[in-house]
Amino acid sequence: MTTIRYAIAGKNGRMGKMLIEAVNAAADATLAAAFDIGDDAEAALAQADCLIDFTRPEGTLKHLDICRRLGVHMVIGTTGFTPEQKQQIAAAAQVIPIVFAPNMAVGVNAVFKLLDVAARILNEGYDIEIIEAHHRHKVDAPSGTALRMGEVVAAALGRDLKECAVYGREGHTGERPATQIGFSTIRGGDIVGDHTVLFAGTGERIEITHKSASRMSYALGSLRAARFLRDKKNGLFDMQDVLGLK
Repeated sequence: MTTIRYAIAGKNGRMGKMLIEAVNAAADATLAAAFDIGDDAEAALAQADCLIDFTRPEGTLKHLDICRRLGVHMVIGTTGFTPEQKQQIAAAAQVIPIVFAPNMAVGVNAVFKLLDVAARILNEGYDIEIIEAHHRHKVDAPSGTALRMGEVVAAALGRDLKECAVYGREGHTGERPATQIGFSTIRGGDIVGDHTVLFAGTGERIEITHKSASRMSYALGSLRAARFLRDKKNGLFDMQDVLGLK
């Protein structure tokens, strides 16, 4: 079993601490470096085979440049990137292997697959709403996971999420168009992450829900992603690739 030397960005954050705990508990892992804002990221990454980054887009992109130069693999769990920033990640993936996913939890990625199947079956006569809840400290909304859920459902139905998504409603909105995909966001307390996709038909409702009780599920999924990258030279992957769901 080949040991992977990990670097963890955001060592003092909630997710950073959980990642460090997961790496220290894994038999095939060594914590080579953990760093935060103001630390020497390049010196830290020079010791690592793979960086796991759940920080902020600006910080992640700085680390991306360093990893690209040093040939360090990346697992990116950061959310809130602009389309242009996502292009920077795709460009770097031509040089180094990257797993970039809005949610690293294995269960959430199983839900993505279930949503694809459900949307294809419930493709007529069902209104679709996505409800997500997170802790008070989360800075982007809707969550990256909720947006990915919307993308999966829209693709299965042959729709463009940019054209059919509605992010909150207020006032006299009129009747709901049949092709709309609605998003509702809740922020409060220490909620780790709850996501529900509601298919509301006539006389019945189908709800597909995932609830995270601990960030450890994200950390364990991240280690699984890093193992998947071990023999890769370059390329952009997501957790569906890691889990063999494509």
